[in-house]
Amino acid sequence: MSASWSEKHPVSHIRATTAARVNTDPSLSAFWILRIGFVVLPLLMGLDKFANVMAYWPEYLAPWIIAIVPFSAQTAMHFVGVVELVAAASMIIKPRYASYVLSLWLLGIIVNLVSMGVFLDVALRDVGLLVAALALTRLASKYDKPWGAKHGAG
Repeated sequence: MSASWSEKHPVSHIRATTAARVNTDPSLSAFWILRIGFVVLPLLMGLDKFANVMAYWPEYLAPWIIAIVPFSAQTAMHFVGVVELVAAASMIIKPRYASYVLSLWLLGIIVNLVSMGVFLDVALRDVGLLVAALALTRLASKYDKPWGAKHGAG
């Protein structure tokens, strides 16, 4: 008797099992929604730091930050873009750790915006994103195993 399709293709079986679990486990579903969101959002925002299509990003940088960086505001935003692209990649690889980094990054953005006294609506939106990122840290501690942990270990 020949092996079943899922026995011949174990990765496909794992994907099907994960999809079934996502459909029946609300917290796992929330983990994946937040994880995907925090890949897509930093990816798009990071790319736009180079294109300035969505906004002219240097305007969002507080004067006190511009005063302490040794380069132009646009170059600073290019650096920010690289950080956001790395955050997106990190979220793909290891959300257990990337979610903490992303939370700190969002806190820094909030401090920057509030210190300017403008874009407070954007700062408030970022508080919401920070809350979501903090929720992801909790979910990732359950669904993304630490580096070095054996499969099934928590």
